[in-house]
Amino acid sequence: MSRSCELTGKGVQSGNNVSHANNKTKRKFLPNLCNVTLISDALGQRYRLRVSAAALRSVEHRGGLDAFLIKADETELSMRARLLRRQIVKKTAEAVAA
Repeated sequence: MSRSCELTGKGVQSGNNVSHANNKTKRKFLPNLCNVTLISDALGQRYRLRVSAAALRSVEHRGGLDAFLIKADETELSMRARLLRRQIVKKTAEAVAA
């Protein structure tokens, strides 16, 4: 399982530990990933995703998983999230047409 958020694409960053003597050693900055279950209103199902804490706040701010995915850019979504986004867009288009 990769260490990246499925919704925002936020991943591992690298940098340096800098000591008092200014010695530099490589280190990793890991994203704060949480395993969460989010509910899609359009599809009426639950989905388990590995999401960063910042993305979880963004999902809540935008009004749920459906609103977040519709507004999100497809390039930063994972393959599962892209598939989910396409299903939600298709379902909402069918609901508007009917």
